[in-house]
Amino acid sequence: MNKIGVFFGTETGTTRLIAKKIQKKLGDDIASKPLNVNRITPAEMLQYDALILGTPSYGVEEIPGLQAGGQEANWAEFLAQLNLDKPDFSGKRIALFGLGAQERYPERFASSLMRLYEVFKGYGAELVGSWSTEGYTFEQSAAVVDGRFVGLVIDQRTQSMHTDERIEGWVEQVRPLLLEKIGVTV
Repeated sequence: MNKIGVFFGTETGTTRLIAKKIQKKLGDDIASKPLNVNRITPAEMLQYDALILGTPSYGVEEIPGLQAGGQEANWAEFLAQLNLDKPDFSGKRIALFGLGAQERYPERFASSLMRLYEVFKGYGAELVGSWSTEGYTFEQSAAVVDGRFVGLVIDQRTQSMHTDERIEGWVEQVRPLLLEKIGVTV
């Protein structure tokens, strides 16, 4: 597919909101309408060579879903289907974003993001779009590798005033990498 696929899991709608902001920043001409992972199949995701995937954080390094106390299917159920299908994501380039609440859960801030990172890396995807931990206050996050988050992290609860600026900076960073993958020159 010659567009960037944007997919998210959500419980309260906040991750959907952030996915829509990211897609709008990229533009309709290069990014598909964001889709909830509880409404797609792995085959639909595999149609894209460049993807942006977003998740809220739940539990201690858990991925959101019914077993984590969610009200509807989410990433846990999608990843279970992915594990059955055993897809090949080699050749795919993926940028991740995750939500977290650093004051409420400082000991596991945005940790669900790491689960997506591990799963898609394990299926051969190239992950891009790490993000600085500067400006955040937390004790621990599984989503930090070599001093950086494995993707954009948004704290809409306590730092919503930084959301648009963070999205803008991150999109500028990942846009050329994702466009390159779909054959669009910047």
